[in-house]
Amino acid sequence: MLNLERLRTLDALARHGSVSAAADGLHVTTSAVSQQMAKLEREVGQRLVARNGRGVRLTDAGRLLADHAARILSQVELAQSDIEAQRGQVVGEVRLGAFPTAARGLFPGTLAALRDRHPDLRVTTVEVEPETGIRSVIRGDLDVAVVLDWSNKRLPVPGGLAHARLLDDVPDVAMPADHPLAGRAEVDLEEFADDDWVSWPEGEFCHDWLVFTLRSKGFEPRIAHLAGEHHTQLALIAAGLGVCVAPRLGRGPVPEGVALVPVRQRMLRHVYAVWRADADRRPSIRAAGEALRTAADTPR
Repeated sequence: MLNLERLRTLDALARHGSVSAAADGLHVTTSAVSQQMAKLEREVGQRLVARNGRGVRLTDAGRLLADHAARILSQVELAQSDIEAQRGQVVGEVRLGAFPTAARGLFPGTLAALRDRHPDLRVTTVEVEPETGIRSVIRGDLDVAVVLDWSNKRLPVPGGLAHARLLDDVPDVAMPADHPLAGRAEVDLEEFADDDWVSWPEGEFCHDWLVFTLRSKGFEPRIAHLAGEHHTQLALIAAGLGVCVAPRLGRGPVPEGVALVPVRQRMLRHVYAVWRADADRRPSIRAAGEALRTAADTPR
């Protein structure tokens, strides 16, 4: 008889690619992963992992069993969803992740609503970038992730995931209050070709979007400063150190010395929730989705 927890360990090793990453995903030690794999190998009577330099790789038997493990675990998730749905109670735990401005703009209202409506539901949250959030849902580290893409740069949603729109966020251009364009009713992005720009860190989806968008306007942006937090970006703008795109969701108070001007050709951030399709019937997932939609619809 194959042990479900050992199959879960094999699945994590196959998805993460290393013992240390699998241990992080399962929230256990690396020695626990190694022990579970050794027991699973004894159960099946074959080697499932082999040394590969400093790491390990799955053998042919390991890959074969990992494929079965993924399907088995998906069926277990589906069974749990059906049992929860039949019981109809919103209980247990739901794990939510969101990119920072969504966490700031949506989570307070979402969590308060879930606490009031479903006191027996335990909710945990974490800030994650969109691509990381999607990977975490696929791995099973998160139940629901709030992610984003842009009207001119979409974020692919892999098969096996369900998603629902929450809101469209309209960003502005933030600039120093004494900037020549600060008094305008609207601006075009190409008017900032000679300005320094403040952007998100390199490698993040929004940084790639900004560079792609500004290049499409016919100029190479001069990225002078990188900051992941929007409050940090606005503080740099207030100091006269450049301009930036400032989304409205979760924006909060704007520092003195910063002017916000809408863009004539509107840019939209599409904000939506994603979850595993095989968990779609879980009452806790549905309750989290409803609370997120209510928070998204609340005027800010």
